[in-house]
Amino acid sequence: MSMVSEFRDFAMRGNVVDMAVGIVIGAAFGKIVSSFVSDVLMPPLGILLGGVDFTELAVTLKGAVGEVPPVTLNYGTFVQTLVDFIIIAFAIFMVIKAMNALKKKKEAAPPEPPKQSAEEILLTEIRDLLKKN
Repeated sequence: MSMVSEFRDFAMRGNVVDMAVGIVIGAAFGKIVSSFVSDVLMPPLGILLGGVDFTELAVTLKGAVGEVPPVTLNYGTFVQTLVDFIIIAFAIFMVIKAMNALKKKKEAAPPEPPKQSAEEILLTEIRDLLKKN
């Protein structure tokens, strides 16, 4: 089997395609959450904290020298990324929790009794008739 055909077989399996779709949707969800945090959540929070723009929060480790820009520790961007992570982690937690609840309901449901075959139905009727006599 050539490497190309082996790779094609691997890539066309259902799990790989499902994973690819999940990654694309996850990336889009990450962008939505990042936009929500930076454009909706952080501005009012910054106003509550006295007009602070979180992306501007930094500690200068070494000042600018000529053409060389200053060396800064951008902890505001880190705080914003941390809030992104917490929101995404909470959303994933809620999805997994819902999936586990559905799985438990499915497992807790009593299994249906197996259907009787035609012979079993006839034998049951014969048995019931014999009991009456």
